[in-house]
Amino acid sequence: MSAEGRSAPRPESGRVVITGMGAITPSGNDVDSLWDSVVTGRSAISVLEGEQFVDLAVRIGGQVSDFDAEAILPRALARRLSPVQHWAIAAADQALAQAGIISPGAGAKTGAGAKTGAGAKTGAGAQTDDADAGDLAWDRSRVAVIAATGSGPVDAMQNATRSLLDAGPRTVPLTLAIHGAPDSAAALLSQRFDFRGPGQGVSATCASGAIGLGEGMRRIRHGYADAVLVVGMEDCLNPVNLASNANMRALAAGFEDDPTSASRPFDSARSGFVMSQGAGAILLESEAGAAARGATVLAELAGFGAASDAHHPTNPHPDGRGAASAMSEALADAGMVPESIDHINAHATGTPAGDAAELNALDSALGAPAHSIPITATKSSTGHLLGASGVVEAIIAIRTMAEQTLPPTLNLETCEFDGWDIVTGQARAVHHSEKPIDTVLSTSFGFGGHNGAIILRRPRTD
Repeated sequence: MSAEGRSAPRPESGRVVITGMGAITPSGNDVDSLWDSVVTGRSAISVLEGEQFVDLAVRIGGQVSDFDAEAILPRALARRLSPVQHWAIAAADQALAQAGIISPGAGAKTGAGAKTGAGAKTGAGAQTDDADAGDLAWDRSRVAVIAATGSGPVDAMQNATRSLLDAGPRTVPLTLAIHGAPDSAAALLSQRFDFRGPGQGVSATCASGAIGLGEGMRRIRHGYADAVLVVGMEDCLNPVNLASNANMRALAAGFEDDPTSASRPFDSARSGFVMSQGAGAILLESEAGAAARGATVLAELAGFGAASDAHHPTNPHPDGRGAASAMSEALADAGMVPESIDHINAHATGTPAGDAAELNALDSALGAPAHSIPITATKSSTGHLLGASGVVEAIIAIRTMAEQTLPPTLNLETCEFDGWDIVTGQARAVHHSEKPIDTVLSTSFGFGGHNGAIILRRPRTD
């Protein structure tokens, strides 16, 4: 088949489903640990230890811990990459293993750029020439990779700048040009698994993950890909990014003595968000393709919408007009009405203006039904993973449907807003006699007025 023939779009493929998930987060280094932490109401926020944080106005955040990059990468490569790229690779390994594309642990100790037959007996990243399309259920040129992030490996540029200023230009690592860009993880993952479709970055600040999922869905739906690996990733827990956000008064300040109480979505005492780091990965594929290879479907990505506030660099539009447009577009895309939504995983970062604008947007997009839909703000547990949050919260939403249990919103002691069903205190189990949680609206908004919304649906049983 010619390269031109492989790249030509095919007829629209219908439903897009999720068959694999992976997560490296402050709440745990796999999906099960993440879910257990969130559903049991444990906070992942702690005081940031280290001399570099001592003089900062805000010294709390959600840190990834107990993670060993050299368990999945050769030492030399691990040292060249940034932690955010380590997490993206690990989350992708988990997602592809769950989807049955590689064996669990198959990516360990292998190098990005090695020839690989992902899913072959030798495992992803193994040194093998057996890399033809027969190793996959798909043509490799029709498997795309999207790396969704607001900032990418910011530590690489910051470290290189320090080297330049302290010791001169010859000390600037040449790998900065290769691995220092926000989209570099897409290239790393394409090489690791020999996925030859488009590899690209998607950057829309804190809406990056949701928009990355939506763009991946559209690529499959419109016939340009059979599968898309979407990885949301972020690591801004460094003095520069923390200081900038603190100076802007966007962060919850003054909680060093009680960091677990800092993230307070919808609470009258909320004062800002809590920054976290990590990565989440989701494998999207066509429903027909998943059925043909006998894959287990975890959920359907049923709808997607995106819009801009066109209002202010940091403040959301008070009416939430961009957010409302994104939600309305997602509903229309899914062919749903507001009454079809069973649960909302809210963006809800705990900023005074942001939480209010989001509820205004829900009012505008969903109308009266919005007030009877249970809402959870899981950033109260995980912190705000910025560009990774949309993927991580999609994973939580999928587990919410699978377990029929609504995670709680932490630290909501005095709700500022009346007439909303916000899940607080403990997780809320859905009993057999009650309406099941079959659909979840997950929202993501960011600085610059970026807005993304996705709708997830439980797998069909027919």
